[in-house]
Amino acid sequence: MSPRRFRGMLALLLAFGALAGARAADDAALVAKGEYLARIGDCVSCHTAQGGEPFAGGRGIPTPFGTVYAPNITPDRAHGIGAWSADDFRRALHEGMAPGGVLLYPAFPYPSYTYVTREDADAIYAYLRTVKPSARRNRENDLRFPYSVRALLLGWRGLYFEPATFEPDPQRSAAWNRGAYLVQGLGHCAACHSPRNAMGATDADSRYAGGLIPEQNWYAPSLNSAESGLGTWSEDEIVELLKTGRSPRGATFGPMSEVVFHSLQYLTDADARAIATYLKSLPQQPEPPSSRDLEVAPSLAARLMARGGEIYGKECASCHGDRGEGVAGIYPPLAGNQAVAARVPANPIRIVMQGGFQVPTAANPRPYSMPSFADRLSDDDVAAVVTYVRRSWGNQGRAVLPDEVKLYRSGE
Repeated sequence: MSPRRFRGMLALLLAFGALAGARAADDAALVAKGEYLARIGDCVSCHTAQGGEPFAGGRGIPTPFGTVYAPNITPDRAHGIGAWSADDFRRALHEGMAPGGVLLYPAFPYPSYTYVTREDADAIYAYLRTVKPSARRNRENDLRFPYSVRALLLGWRGLYFEPATFEPDPQRSAAWNRGAYLVQGLGHCAACHSPRNAMGATDADSRYAGGLIPEQNWYAPSLNSAESGLGTWSEDEIVELLKTGRSPRGATFGPMSEVVFHSLQYLTDADARAIATYLKSLPQQPEPPSSRDLEVAPSLAARLMARGGEIYGKECASCHGDRGEGVAGIYPPLAGNQAVAARVPANPIRIVMQGGFQVPTAANPRPYSMPSFADRLSDDDVAAVVTYVRRSWGNQGRAVLPDEVKLYRSGE
């Protein structure tokens, strides 16, 4: 072989090697992007049973119509989505439809995921192709008739769902548009923070107005209420809550803590700031009335306040302060805490009874938690101390009745 030919072949091999290396780098970048986006979508939370393999499905999602079991989305060809194409995956997100035209139940939040771009859908698909395959079989949903008939979803979709595309607002900043895209799409915030009608659908006019999470009896507070929304929060406070589960205004508990643990703590600083920018821009609306609003006689409210003050001084003041001021970075404040005084008192009742256990995050690896008082306080006592907290130090929440405590204690 002549020296000239040898040099030519060497150059060609080097070019192929460089091309292969660039392709591998591109593939790795796509997978890394998909992993990040899957975290924002909190995919692992629903698609992983307690103690199970990641993304192997099996977790039950309770609904008013029965239980929907999240499917296996690992790349196993027989039981996961290993036989799906990128087009199939995109269609599931965008249209709520699996291969073969199988209609998906909206417990899978495709009414929000429909806004995910094709580029981002492809990245998530590329990432899921890299996770460990699992042969775990999908469990049949346990839905009451007629909700178990998938064909009826055609009617639900005709009333409440239409595939959509996120359209950036040219009058807004890039950060605002990024935040809107994440909140409306992958973050699927409306799925919890909006009231639902009798058919389990959210209404565009009441989006982000707050809602009791079906069958879980945790209240996802309003994000746009003039009374209990984020209007008085700073962007820094919102960012801190998203990434650590706590802020000077309060802390996350219940399902939101799980979201912080699996998803939000991994937000980049820029994306967390973008979400805060968008949420701060939401028009402040009056909080809609709740079906669980109750009238409490002034005399009974006064008795509850008196008894609640006694209990608070004995059981709560050592951590939360005599005036509900809390301890910065340790115990959340109760004074001015909109979640405590929300229209629906589910969260403070449940926290008093079950305790408040925050999850560790990278920025808050050793959080403080609150013990359960279920065995130490009667329903009357819980109603009293929650009433006291909701009506003291400037808080404007209504009084709570013992029967409400009984409702949440029983898990109904």
